[in-house]
Amino acid sequence: MSLIQPGMQGHSMSARKTTPQSLQDQKRRQTPITALTAYDYATARLVDEAGIDLLLVGDSLGMAVLGYESTLPVTMEEMLHHTRAVRRAVHSALLVADMPYGSYHLGTEDAVRNAMRLVKEAGAEAVKIEGGSERVHLVAAMTSVEIPVVGHIGLTPQSVHRTGGYKVQGRTLAAVETLCEDALLLQQAGAIAIVLEGVPREVATRITASLEIPTIGIGAGPECDGQILVFHDLFQLTFNHTPKFVRSFGDAGELFRSGLEAYREAVTAKTFPNDTESYHLSHDVLQELNEPDLVPAKRR
Repeated sequence: MSLIQPGMQGHSMSARKTTPQSLQDQKRRQTPITALTAYDYATARLVDEAGIDLLLVGDSLGMAVLGYESTLPVTMEEMLHHTRAVRRAVHSALLVADMPYGSYHLGTEDAVRNAMRLVKEAGAEAVKIEGGSERVHLVAAMTSVEIPVVGHIGLTPQSVHRTGGYKVQGRTLAAVETLCEDALLLQQAGAIAIVLEGVPREVATRITASLEIPTIGIGAGPECDGQILVFHDLFQLTFNHTPKFVRSFGDAGELFRSGLEAYREAVTAKTFPNDTESYHLSHDVLQELNEPDLVPAKRR
């Protein structure tokens, strides 16, 4: 009996599989955790084959690939659709799916049901929810039914209307104390990791040192146990303002623009496709086709 799982052909069988337990081991060993978002098969496969530890199907897909102005319009059906596509590509990274706005806000039963859908129907191995102490009961409920949960505190995009915009959080002593308490409560409820977004470096350092579970930073400084960025930000494929914490690791946008321009020019000049890029009839069929008596008679 083959031990190769369906869809694993073409992937390295020696690649280690990231799990919640291995993430905690990385924290203990002080081995930085790498994480990225991905929203489709092609980019997810590239991310997985690059050896990234954690792959997040983030609700940021709303802005990165669906053209929404925020993450708020993203639906459960859209998250399920994109998570399924990513699942087909990922074999080594831990696959985490964001729970979109409204999928966990109407009660514990509804939240657990939606989290189960992401696991059962889309193949997620963990889910991520935003919020601190107000989400602790949800983390505990999901954990009790064997669904690993990643927390998310600091700048939480789904709370943009309440917070008044995408602002750095934790700038006052009271706010720092709240963030530290939220992190500990999420850990106690069973969270496997916590994303720290848009918080001062010093705050992230304090929270990271206080926890046994890993912290994954985005705009939170280098002392977090890991870092995450949006794939499209990484390669300049976004059309909006780029946050301070984003570093470009390649200009795919310029590559695509120059390629598209070259394609348009080649088609316009009729240099694409050329003869070698075209299919041909065999000599015999072509000869028969060109014989005058083989021309089909007109319809009567």
